Order: sequence, then structure tokens, then C-alpha cells
Amino acid sequence: MRIIFLLIFLGCAGLLSYAIYLQLVRNLLPCPLCVVQRVAYCLVGIAALMAFLQGPRAFGRKIYNGWILAVSAAGAAVALRHAWLVRYPEAFECGISPEEAFLNALPLAKWWPTMFEANGDCADVTWKFMSLALPDWSAIFFILFAGLAAYAMAARYRRR
Repeated sequence: MRIIFLLIFLGCAGLLSYAIYLQLVRNLLPCPLCVVQRVAYCLVGIAALMAFLQGPRAFGRKIYNGWILAVSAAGAAVALRHAWLVRYPEAFECGISPEEAFLNALPLAKWWPTMFEANGDCADVTWKFMSLALPDWSAIFFILFAGLAAYAMAARYRRR
């Protein structure tokens, strides 16, 4: 079952790499909700990498899977909120907001501003794939990671 942790880590690393590509090459600036999702992907990916490298026993697997499940669920909630804002931009103003000021004041934003500094507009939709915007895809991947963690948590580990 360690392969599940590796798949989750590689998925998070790939998604974060693509986010940086979109930001630096396609000039799509991350909004505060994007930054929160990036933090969630980092937390999920780091936990998955640690679990893969450590290869914990049953109780440790439950801890790692529980963490991945909880953070993925929180990330999915943020992504779904973001997807809703994309469809109904009049419902919420996300320009320069207290959230943006808070996120940009965090040490992460100062340590790695390319990844964690929020400068975009939450309702701005300039990228779509198969008619789904970035927050839609983000929600799908968070739900996938949560599902993988739930499956790994519920599965019986048999030793031969």
C-alpha cells in the first residue's frame, strides 16, 4: 500500500509544478484561495512522502491517512468554494482583501513568494480544460486524494 502514498505525493508535486508553470509562463497570478489550495497540496504531499519513505505499520498508516484525508477534505472545500465564486463572481469580492493581506504577511509568502504570495482575483477565469476551470480540477484532485487515503485506511493489510 506504500504505492498509494507515492501516487499521492507525485500527484501533489505534479499539480504544484503545473501551478508554478501557469504562474510563471502563462502569467496566471494565484488568488488567496489558490494559495490556500497550494498550502493544502504541500501538506498532503509532504505527509504522503513521509509515509512512503517511512513505511509505517498499521497505526502509523492510519495517522498518515487520517491527516491526508482531513487536509484533502479541507482543500476540496476551499476548491469548491473557489469554483462557486468563479461561477457567481458578484457574490463575493476577492480583490485586495483581508485574506490576501493575511496570506501575504505569512512567513511562507516571504520565504517563497512565487509559490505562496496571493496577487490574483478569485473570480478571474483565464484557463479551462474540458470546460472545467482550475478550481474545478483542484476539487477533483483533492477528492481523489481523499478517496485514496480513505481506501488505504479502510483496506486490510495482509502480510504473507
